[in-house]
Amino acid sequence: MTRPPARVLGAVLVLPALLAGCFTASPEAAEDGGARLRLALAFPPAAALSPFSDDAVLTSRMGVTETLVGLDDAGAPVPQLAGSWSRPDDRTALLELRPGVVFQDGAPLDAAAVVGVLEAAAAASPAPRAISGVGLTARAVDADTVEVRTAAADPLLVQRLASPGLVVLSPAAYADPAAPDPVGTATGPFTITGLQGDSAATLQANDRYWGGLPALDGVDVRFTADPGARTAGLRAGELDVAVNLPIAQLPSLTGLEVLSTPLPRLVGLFLDTADGPFADPGVRAAAARAVDPGPVVDGVYEGEASRAAGFFDDATLAGAARPAPRLPAPADPAGAVVRLATYSDRPELPEAAAVLAGQLRAAGFTVEVVVAEYAALEPGLLDGSYDAVLGSRLYLGDTGDPVGYLATDLTCAGTYNLARLCDPAVDDAVAAAGALTDPAQRRERAAAVEATVLGTAAFVPVLHERSRTGHAPSVTGLATDPFERRLVTAETAVGG
Repeated sequence: MTRPPARVLGAVLVLPALLAGCFTASPEAAEDGGARLRLALAFPPAAALSPFSDDAVLTSRMGVTETLVGLDDAGAPVPQLAGSWSRPDDRTALLELRPGVVFQDGAPLDAAAVVGVLEAAAAASPAPRAISGVGLTARAVDADTVEVRTAAADPLLVQRLASPGLVVLSPAAYADPAAPDPVGTATGPFTITGLQGDSAATLQANDRYWGGLPALDGVDVRFTADPGARTAGLRAGELDVAVNLPIAQLPSLTGLEVLSTPLPRLVGLFLDTADGPFADPGVRAAAARAVDPGPVVDGVYEGEASRAAGFFDDATLAGAARPAPRLPAPADPAGAVVRLATYSDRPELPEAAAVLAGQLRAAGFTVEVVVAEYAALEPGLLDGSYDAVLGSRLYLGDTGDPVGYLATDLTCAGTYNLARLCDPAVDDAVAAAGALTDPAQRRERAAAVEATVLGTAAFVPVLHERSRTGHAPSVTGLATDPFERRLVTAETAVGG
């Protein structure tokens, strides 16, 4: 699953003085006077940074939390807090913990602590997507060895432990087992010392870090949903790093640099198969036939994306044949009223939704577009409040495996099933694919399942994205992670 390398784009600038002051360093940063990074992330925390929520990605990107296992750029598991592992049978993994690791509160990383973490995650409601429904159990073999088991044979058991929802925190973090607190209880190079609701966080270097003393003294984080504000702060010199930059503003970033990394991230239209006009397969097929990704890829994304043939890009399928889906016969929309929702945190989505809404109207639909921040929309996205959702999904984010994505997003028991698809044929195909152990066979079966799902017209693929992280030229050591889990590392530095 090799992707093209990240590339650095040059950049432009002069900013009016009225933007000055939009982003300021924290008082603690000013008093400290050390090397601190000023960072803007796009998504505000929705659950006080609990790992049992999508906030888990925020803490891993900030360099605060770590998992037992990491993923390399190809999606293969690599050591993190577990230094090594073995698979004594197809339901079991034995993990040897990295020696000498301590939590940020001084507690030792040992097998008992790890077992507590995994038991809390398995008991969570809902459980982290990577382990939902697998019957995960854990026990301490000795002080440094953890046995992890699943209810059935699971070739992805080790990869599941790389999920951001399974970050390892000190026992002190679990005063509320349903919402573990990562403030001062993680293992990463940076410790959260202050959290200002959903607006900001202050981090200090973790001088106990097992990977060595971080290059930075700390990080001042702003959670800024407005992409224009992130870009303005970067151009004004009030930020050192900002993520998810609007494509339309890239030419204006002179004097700055932009890391552009190919992602296994899909933008597409989920159609509600359970209720409303798209409960009719023929009406879904009419919508699927109406959508033309070309104007979105070329116009809205200005070529900084690639047209999607299905859920997966070619790198993910690694040469596996992609069967052509067979759509149902289209029905006359007859003016069917459709509520199409998307979120503003990803700057291109609202404009893309407007383009697709125009295409649907031309095909005979009546379309209302709803745009809001993701945190406000999420409950409605999951409960079917909208007939269609234009979303952006990192489809290898949980396990680095395409079959795992299909299970969580497109089966009856899927925990992020925006199309509310419940098709026995799809469930059976996903289950059969999940039982395979050979990676090439799993990719081939994933391609076949993709065709089955697309044949339901529950999803209309549009494009595959790239990440766009802007930074000052003085910043070095940022991670270029195709799974968007890592950004600030122990090696990240700000020059003079």
